[in-house]
Amino acid sequence: VQLQAYGGGLVQPGGSLRLSCAASGASVSSSMMGWFRQAPGKEREFVAAMAWSGTTYYEDSVKGRFTISRDNAKNTVYLQMNSLTPEDTAVYFCAAGQKKYYYRRSYYDYWGQGTLVTVSS
Repeated sequence: VQLQAYGGGLVQPGGSLRLSCAASGASVSSSMMGWFRQAPGKEREFVAAMAWSGTTYYEDSVKGRFTISRDNAKNTVYLQMNSLTPEDTAVYFCAAGQKKYYYRRSYYDYWGQGTLVTVSS
């Protein structure tokens, strides 16, 4: 299984970005797909997840600003990020797993390489 995350970049506060995670070797529609992020000097933390049922989960600080979605035909998961703040600056990772739980890194079996999001004026 390979996951390739891309779409990061530099954006001003209040701006938007859409991250993509292209999967091969596993189906995003039959996996728990998650997004995590790691800011400099901090632990990797949960951001959002989508279960095979389509149920979505979000970390409190991104609720109402971030949206996780998937395109089964493209076998790709997205993270639409709006109203970005400097606190959202981090390397964002996508992950795939087969457990019904989503919050912990240990629940995921496969990880992408990460894409850097920098929110700065």
